[in-house]
Amino acid sequence: MTGRPRTDRAAVITGLGGWLPPRVVTNDDLAAHLDTSDEWIRSRTGIARRHVVDPGTGTATLAVEAGAAALKSAGGGDVDSVIVATTTPDRPCPATAPQVAARLGLGAVAAHDVSAVCTGFVYGLATAVGQIAAGIADRVLVIGAEAFSTIVNPRDRHTAVIFADGAGAVVVRAGAPDEPGAVGPCVLGSDGDLADLITVPAGGSAQRSTGRPAPPEDHYFQMRGRDVYRHAVERTTAAAQTALDRAGWRAADVDRLMPHQANARICAAVAERLGIGPDRQASNIERVGNTAAASIPLLMVDAAAEGSLAPGDRVLLAAFGGGATWGATTLTWPVLPAV
Repeated sequence: MTGRPRTDRAAVITGLGGWLPPRVVTNDDLAAHLDTSDEWIRSRTGIARRHVVDPGTGTATLAVEAGAAALKSAGGGDVDSVIVATTTPDRPCPATAPQVAARLGLGAVAAHDVSAVCTGFVYGLATAVGQIAAGIADRVLVIGAEAFSTIVNPRDRHTAVIFADGAGAVVVRAGAPDEPGAVGPCVLGSDGDLADLITVPAGGSAQRSTGRPAPPEDHYFQMRGRDVYRHAVERTTAAAQTALDRAGWRAADVDRLMPHQANARICAAVAERLGIGPDRQASNIERVGNTAAASIPLLMVDAAAEGSLAPGDRVLLAAFGGGATWGATTLTWPVLPAV
């Protein structure tokens, strides 16, 4: 599915915030109990360290911290809607977003979750675009938040070394399509035939309805790495190129490619296919790992804070995740308060 706002009301980014739990796990920490090493992890993923939640900390806590920072960046005030993109809700039922809205003191606003795994933030941003274009909302808080360490098998070196926890958020407001910060054409897609590519097999209605207990490993995240690499590169590149075409941009116009931080090799392959050089690629995977739905907003926070993302920069966002899902969009970076 592809689409763009059908009115002159665009969703304009006006606030940005992120939060990482304070506990840091290095590659050497993982090598102490896994058959791996710092060199093995770095060479295959580009990751050196990651943040993980302490016991008892759920996704809502991360989302509240990031949401509060984004609201402060946007100058405070209320929003009409809260969207939380996550694969790790605090509970299967109810959604996490209403709790986040309540803890942020936002009152009885609309609030719901989006489940698209690593594409979740792009899907959530596109949902906010639709709400604003339709006149349903004037201001929307979009949060990508994950406590992914809680669903990763700590004994699986292929996933435990990659995934991490954190949250990033943006506030978008109604504005004009030609304003800096206006979200451009959104390109979204999915392929349910690839559902087993990235999955937690147990815990849902399909497994529960059997009446039989699932093997312990089926309660953890599972991923077919080689297949994920191929589909992620192909689908992310195609979605990004479509977003560029619909925005009337060329790859040469892009100042910053900001892909989901899945794996350093995937990001590099996508950039190469698009013709975007290393000097125009944003990356923070080395120090935060793969934070799934939180990845892109956390990347924006880091790039803005370190000065590699400046007002007026043309930005391309793109992601691939479980479902399988993928998505991309464009924007010209606005002037925002320091984050």
